[in-house]
Amino acid sequence: MKPIVTLAFLIFLCGTPSRMLACQCPVTAMSLAECDKYEVIFRGKVLAVKSCNNKPGEALMEVLELYKGYAEKKFKLVFNCSDPCYYEFKPGEEWIIYSRYKQVNTALMDYCSRSRRYFTSAKEDYYTASNGNDYEDELKFLREKLGLHRLVETKQHQDYSRNNLPNSTQSVIILLVSIAALLGFYFIFNRYLK
Repeated sequence: MKPIVTLAFLIFLCGTPSRMLACQCPVTAMSLAECDKYEVIFRGKVLAVKSCNNKPGEALMEVLELYKGYAEKKFKLVFNCSDPCYYEFKPGEEWIIYSRYKQVNTALMDYCSRSRRYFTSAKEDYYTASNGNDYEDELKFLREKLGLHRLVETKQHQDYSRNNLPNSTQSVIILLVSIAALLGFYFIFNRYLK
């Protein structure tokens, strides 16, 4: 019986480290050099999350405070769902996001970034141990060292309306005007250009 228990224990020990270490990242101290690693840093609230379904996952964020980079009020985060260590976002959560741009107003999440979620109870905040500071201290550092930046305002251009399809009434009017124009050309051509 003891050899079986010993063998099971050894198999458990050999198989566990790869799973345990898979989601561990190096501990980094909060500094300006650490912030320089990222293109966009902001505090935001999760508005919606798109499930993965064999595609990258997406989280739509409302940017509350921008510390670095350029962002609109609504900002999209993309994450790899096949990664066993991807961030799980839920609507209503508040996060500090550290990331790099994937496209304009879209960032690609990396599990080992400094990104962290806000917890109402400091006892639940497991990021404090890995980041070396609590959520409020991190916000204070970002506000003091990087400052608050203005969000990019999206202006609706008048050019956008030219790609709209006409509704059914407009289509009928366009058709009638086109037929009248063709009849007019036909009449002018037959009468004056024979």
